[in-house]
Amino acid sequence: MLRRVVPLLIAFVAVHVVVGWLGYQQPNEPMGDVYLVYEPWSRCALFGGVDLSSCTRSVAWEWPGITEKWIYPQLAFLPMTFAWVFAWAVGYTPAWAITVSLFNLVAFVILIGSGRSRGRVIAAWFWVAAILLIGPVGLYRIDGITVPFAILGGIWMLRRPFLASVLLSIAVWMKVWPAAILAAGLVAVRRRLALVWGAVTVSLATIIPVVALGGAPYVFGFVGDQTSRGIQMEAPVGGLYMFLAAFYVPGSEVYYDGDVLTFQVTGPGADVVIAVMTPLMLLVMAAVALVGVRKLRHGATFLSLFPPLALALVTAFIALNKVGSPQYYVWLFPPVVLGLLLERRRWYGFAALTLVIAGLTQWMYPLMYDGLMAQHPNPFPTAVLEVRNVLGIVLLVWAIVRVVRAPVGRVRPPAGLREIVTGRRPVPARSSVRL
Repeated sequence: MLRRVVPLLIAFVAVHVVVGWLGYQQPNEPMGDVYLVYEPWSRCALFGGVDLSSCTRSVAWEWPGITEKWIYPQLAFLPMTFAWVFAWAVGYTPAWAITVSLFNLVAFVILIGSGRSRGRVIAAWFWVAAILLIGPVGLYRIDGITVPFAILGGIWMLRRPFLASVLLSIAVWMKVWPAAILAAGLVAVRRRLALVWGAVTVSLATIIPVVALGGAPYVFGFVGDQTSRGIQMEAPVGGLYMFLAAFYVPGSEVYYDGDVLTFQVTGPGADVVIAVMTPLMLLVMAAVALVGVRKLRHGATFLSLFPPLALALVTAFIALNKVGSPQYYVWLFPPVVLGLLLERRRWYGFAALTLVIAGLTQWMYPLMYDGLMAQHPNPFPTAVLEVRNVLGIVLLVWAIVRVVRAPVGRVRPPAGLREIVTGRRPVPARSSVRL
């Protein structure tokens, strides 16, 4: 239906143009990762043997993740290098924005479908609003390119599980977080073998070339790098330390870690927190997944279980992580899109809270980031940051409660479920047609 599709497409284009432009207007380098990191990495790897730290002197061929340890999984290089298709004409940073926008557009068009499903249309409007509210950090980071893969993987999880697994696994090998949605699928979908084969196929297609090129020692280098990191100042677990640093409590301060290119926070007992957080995060995610398994065995349906389980696992990945970059909050968008698509009335609250979190994230970064980067941060930006973090924890608890309360037994699917899932309105039976 054009009256629904056309306004959505206009809004989609307008929002991406505005967000892309805001990246050039806002403070604190919201595009910094693109021109300071992605462009040098990809240029050095594509255009000759040059030193990756400076790209100025000739050395042996080097490629992060193959010839040296890298903070990202190896397929993260795909969008970084693909952006060079447009970079010759507009420069690398706009080319990156174009690349993310094109991937978003493909998923957006598939999400809308024919425009007949109200759930799909509402989910599409939510995604447009979320992109605008979270701002440039959602467009100018590698995380942004994984969102359309995760949305499509969720849409096709039930009907085309192998394809869904392939898309999600590609995203996992760019940034690990979509593994949470894949894990939710393994719990909620009956055709689990198809999901397993999709993941195995993509993993082998990634690992074998890396090993063949001599990168065996670095295949999983990104895992150790993440687990050994300190407490990033934006992470929820760093909230207490941020307030201690803001009020000059001895031993508490914000500092810049040049190895991982981010600001971190420390204070009393920080080493213990650093050691505990990753196991705690994995333990909570495993416990939530086990609750999902139990609900499925008692008769919960894919419709009632998969979206909240995906949201709970993804939010746990954020709220219990000692690394907490602002762009992590784009991870919330795919589960909420899926929830609105399948059960929109039960997901309006989740959607509203996610939009508030996205808006606070842009307010915090990049608009007030100056006040956080000092050794002793400004109390007001710190308070805004921690309000955002608390709302993230509220979202986590809410999602877990929804998983625990997922209805079991014989549950009648809603009357337009086929239309919602396929994007097409079923042909009515002859007896029901009004003449």
